[in-house]
Amino acid sequence: MTKPNIRLLKAFAAILFLLTTYGCSIKYGMSGAIISPDIKTVSVDFFRNRARVINPTLSQSFTEALKDKFVNETNLSLNTDQGDLEFSGEITGYDVRPLSIQKSETGRDFASMNRLTITVKVIFVNNKEHDQDFNTSFSAYYDWDSSKAINQVENEAVQVINTQLIDDIFNKSVSNW
Repeated sequence: MTKPNIRLLKAFAAILFLLTTYGCSIKYGMSGAIISPDIKTVSVDFFRNRARVINPTLSQSFTEALKDKFVNETNLSLNTDQGDLEFSGEITGYDVRPLSIQKSETGRDFASMNRLTITVKVIFVNNKEHDQDFNTSFSAYYDWDSSKAINQVENEAVQVINTQLIDDIFNKSVSNW
């Protein structure tokens, strides 16, 4: 091959590379999110607490954490109403249960571990690609030693559970799992 043909071949390869790289219709982020470039906004409705047991700060902390996840880990703008991606739903469960029962030296049963489980029903609408819409419940839990009362661990437990729930919702909505 002559030098002009090699240069032409290299130029063609570079142009082809640029076209395939910039012409791609999928945007990858550091978070693992796969978001189409025509999706620009997200909206998150307030998640009302409909559980039998009400934690008075849970609705607000959950809703804000979901907003923060999308603002901090994507290039999407937050809309107060209809975004390209829309999240709505409600908190449907807030349950504390004994996890494991043991016998004491006196023969009485007692819980050695407790579990807080929070369940959230999420309605996700992708206004650009409706085949990705879902209506799903997500649950996460936190276990702790029963020597501590729920009020001693509740703030930490809710924070840990919220993080897990938000990660699961984020992954299902924009990471295609």
